[in-house]
Amino acid sequence: MRSFSNLWYWIALAAVWSQTSRYVLGVPYDMIQRAERHGGEAEVDLEDMVRINCNRFLYVAGVSGLWLVGIVAAMFTSMALLAFWYDLEFAQAVFLLGAPMLIVGVLSLNAAQDIRARGLAGKDLRKRMHRHRTATQFVGMAAIFVTALWGMYQNMSIGVLGG
Repeated sequence: MRSFSNLWYWIALAAVWSQTSRYVLGVPYDMIQRAERHGGEAEVDLEDMVRINCNRFLYVAGVSGLWLVGIVAAMFTSMALLAFWYDLEFAQAVFLLGAPMLIVGVLSLNAAQDIRARGLAGKDLRKRMHRHRTATQFVGMAAIFVTALWGMYQNMSIGVLGG
């Protein structure tokens, strides 16, 4: 399966990063903007939604965090071995899509812990959410750049017909 020469892979990559940067800790970014512009009930809705999602992330991390770390580490190690040791292009494509999402997951968990520990609300909460979105977008830009470079390298080294 030629992943890097497949248009659907690049569409999926764009869609994943578009959705990832649109939802900050599971909260739509337009909700943050609306709270900033209008305040009042929009601000309360934002604070409630952030509180619910932060509590959900932190609950899952607290209850099954070690298991998740072990399972995800095993999966990514296997994927990395298949991708770069055994040179499977499909595994490379999946790894280059999934590894940066793992970084975003760690950033999200860190942001959730920070928001809950500091009890952020109002302007401070919106500022933290903006900062998290910016960090997510930087990870996304770097991931797309690295994936594009690796994909071009693969396409040039293998050739158009895969021979």
